[in-house]
Amino acid sequence: MASVYQPVMQLSGILVSLLGWVLSCLTTYLPQWKNLNLELNELEIWTMGLWQACVVQEEGGMQCKDFDSFLALPPELRISRILMFFSNGSGLLGLLLSGFGLDCLKIGERQQEQKKRLLLFGGMLFWISGITAIVPVSWVAHATVQEFWDENIPDIVPRWDFGEALFVGWLAGFCLILGGSLLSCTICCSHLFIKHVHPQLHTGSILYFKNC
Repeated sequence: MASVYQPVMQLSGILVSLLGWVLSCLTTYLPQWKNLNLELNELEIWTMGLWQACVVQEEGGMQCKDFDSFLALPPELRISRILMFFSNGSGLLGLLLSGFGLDCLKIGERQQEQKKRLLLFGGMLFWISGITAIVPVSWVAHATVQEFWDENIPDIVPRWDFGEALFVGWLAGFCLILGGSLLSCTICCSHLFIKHVHPQLHTGSILYFKNC
């Protein structure tokens, strides 16, 4: 039964990971990391992302201005840029590696061990991509909460709140970690299947890895 469900788990894992990678890329460029609603003018909502700050007006649409300097940004936004780039890059590499390791792909049918290694490496890259997507959005969320409850700031000063991009980033990290876990589970299931159903093949695979 493991061999029957294995291609389904592999395909599910890479599709979930693909969804997570797309959401991670979307999170990187969305300007709604933090929202600011002015009580004096409820028709305007200010938003801030990693690249620009925007003002959303009920009648005039959205107007954005790019940040002039990278060094002038708060530390959480500077590090978040780097981590999100790393998350997107490792997720893309994970998609490429795990894609070539799928059993449904006819390329390299006689090189099953290499395909399993590609799936394993791809799953590990998805884990790394998911973690490096969760860390920056969680850091920005933590900084926003600290600023929101800072008693040193007068009550009349508007406070930044969570933006939609933070929730998209958390979902992206969860999907990437889940997809990587599904791909890794297919490797474990295939090894258990060989061990219990084909013990001779399992012994041969152990000798093979020892010789390597």
